[in-house]
Amino acid sequence: MTAMPVVMLLTATALVGICLGVFYLRGVRKPVLIGVHFLLAAGGLETLAMLLHGTPDGTMAASGSLGTVAAGLVAAAMFCGLTAALLRRSPLPANVVLVTHASLGFAGLAVLLAWVTNP
Repeated sequence: MTAMPVVMLLTATALVGICLGVFYLRGVRKPVLIGVHFLLAAGGLETLAMLLHGTPDGTMAASGSLGTVAAGLVAAAMFCGLTAALLRRSPLPANVVLVTHASLGFAGLAVLLAWVTNP
């Protein structure tokens, strides 16, 4: 399995996340865009797990610890994003969790790109 779908999904997730961040700073909420962001991230994490674990057709799984680190960072970012959605009524904790969510997400994407481009 090639890593291109994983990179495309998680890059699209990051771009939608940047748009959501701009809207958040303007005080505008876009629930549909939040749902798209979540679905892209879930799809990206699922394809990353398939890439690491191997696909049902018997192809070999990708090796390397950076892929596992990237998957862990993306999973932690998803957990923080869901936590931020639960904390949206209290602004200070929600902002801290959102900054953590964005940091983990971009770190996961950076580690994924480092893993994919490593020869």
